[in-house]
Amino acid sequence: MAAPERPLRADARRNRDRLVAEATAAFAAADDTVPLEDIARRAGVGIGTLYRHFPTREALVEAVYATELDEITRSAAALLEQLPPDAALRAWMNRYARFVELKRGLVDTLRAGWASGRIATSTTRERVTSAIATILTAGAASGVFRADTEPDDVTALLLGVFLSTGPDRDRAQVARLLDLVLDSLRPSARP
Repeated sequence: MAAPERPLRADARRNRDRLVAEATAAFAAADDTVPLEDIARRAGVGIGTLYRHFPTREALVEAVYATELDEITRSAAALLEQLPPDAALRAWMNRYARFVELKRGLVDTLRAGWASGRIATSTTRERVTSAIATILTAGAASGVFRADTEPDDVTALLLGVFLSTGPDRDRAQVARLLDLVLDSLRPSARP
């Protein structure tokens, strides 16, 4: 039986969190591979500290991806507490669009890690669909969304928007397409 992992000391947790934050920013901004030394320097730590937390590039990419996915899926309920369901879904779609932008910078490393088994197989679609379902259920109950909408259909629509617009996409076009997705969820005035 493996020994349970000890919780990180406060300073080690801060270093890890800074590394993930800097890696997130670096991966999102980069057109090419980001040297790990640059990430360590931006986080204010040495390369040894980076490797102590993340022994491989894949481990760092997985941590960035998991952190971002956790934030995007958790945000659905938080947005519903602050906004009506239709505004919450539109705000959530904007966050998801930013997540997809980040993911594009990580996709090669993620695919290689998933294929090799070094990174656990992703449950992204299921988690995203669950977040969408949370908002759709609230919207259907309040009458702002159709009650017959399948959450996985909305996930498919969003993926279609992001795949069709490509990495060099026009953000105004993405915004228009997301507005169309949102409008398609509203109840029809037809009998």
